[in-house]
Amino acid sequence: MSQLPLVSIICLCYNHERFLREALDSVLAQTYPNIEVIVVDDCSTDGSVPIIQEYLEKYPQLKFISTGHNRGNTTAFNMGWRASHGDYIIDFATDDVLLPERVTQQVEAFEELDSSYGVMYTDAEYISDEGAHIGYYYKRKPDGSLDAYAPSGEVFADLLGKYIICPPTMIVRRQVFEDLDGYDETLAYEDFDFWVRSSRTYHYHYLDKITTKRRVHTHSLSKGWYKAGNRLLASTVKVCRKAAALVRTEREREALVFRLKYEARHAYLTGNYTEAAQLLHLLRQQADMPVLYQFLEVLNKRKIDLSFLRRVYYYLKYSN
Repeated sequence: MSQLPLVSIICLCYNHERFLREALDSVLAQTYPNIEVIVVDDCSTDGSVPIIQEYLEKYPQLKFISTGHNRGNTTAFNMGWRASHGDYIIDFATDDVLLPERVTQQVEAFEELDSSYGVMYTDAEYISDEGAHIGYYYKRKPDGSLDAYAPSGEVFADLLGKYIICPPTMIVRRQVFEDLDGYDETLAYEDFDFWVRSSRTYHYHYLDKITTKRRVHTHSLSKGWYKAGNRLLASTVKVCRKAAALVRTEREREALVFRLKYEARHAYLTGNYTEAAQLLHLLRQQADMPVLYQFLEVLNKRKIDLSFLRRVYYYLKYSN
C-alpha cells in the first residue's frame, strides 16, 4: 500500500444533511486502498455536523476541519487541501456520490501519463434529489461511444471558450494546487478560474468512464448564476480579465471573444448591466466590435429591459 500514491479526498459540506451519509459512504467504499479523507464543514446550519461527528467516531481515520464561520467554497477547499498530504487531490461536494472504482481507475490512468498532465476528468451520471437517474454529462451514440467533445492535452482554448468539463469528476495532481496556491478565495466559485489558470501550464486528460454521480437539485449554485447582483457573474468578469492576460495565440483570442460575447449577452438579458458593460469593454479590447454588440452596448447603457427574449428562447428550446 505504501507504494501507491496517496489520494486526498477533500469532502466539502455546507447544509448537505440530506445527502451526507450517502456521500461519505461512497468515499469509504472506494476500492483504492491509500486514501486520506478530510471533511471540511463550512459552518452548516442544518444537521450536517452531528452526522459528521457520528462518522468521526465510527471511522477515526477521517479528519475534520470546521471553517469557524461561513467562508464559501473556495476558502473551505483551500483549508482542506493545505491540511492534506496526497499526491492527488479530489474536490468532493458532499451532495454528490463517488462510484466505488473512481479513485482506482483515475490513479491507474494518471500513473500512465507524464508529469505535464496535471488534471484528469471523466463522464458523470446526473441524479435528482432523490437519487433518480436523469442522464449523463456527455452525449452518447446508440453503441455507447462518446458523441461529444472531451479533449485531452493542451486544452486552454477549449476551456476558455466553453464549459466542457463536469467539475466533480476531476482529480488533480498536487503540484498544480501548489503552483496556483489553491483556489482564488476572492471568487464566488472556482471552476472557470481553476481551468484557465491550470490549463495554461498543465495538460488535461479525459478518461472515458463514468466515475461520479452529480446531484442536480433546486439549490444548485448554478441555478442563480445570472440573477441580478449575484457574485457569480462578477467573478466571471474577473476571470475573463485574468484570461485576457494569458492569451497567446489567435485561436485562444477567438475563444476568449466567444466567451465574452456569450457572457455579455446573458449579463445584459438578465439585467446585470454593470457586468455586461465590463464584459463588452473587454470585448472591445480583444476584437473589432461587431455591429450587434455595438447595439447591445447602447441598449445596456440605457438599461432597456429585453429579458423576455431570453425567457422566450429557453421556453422554445426546452418546452418540447
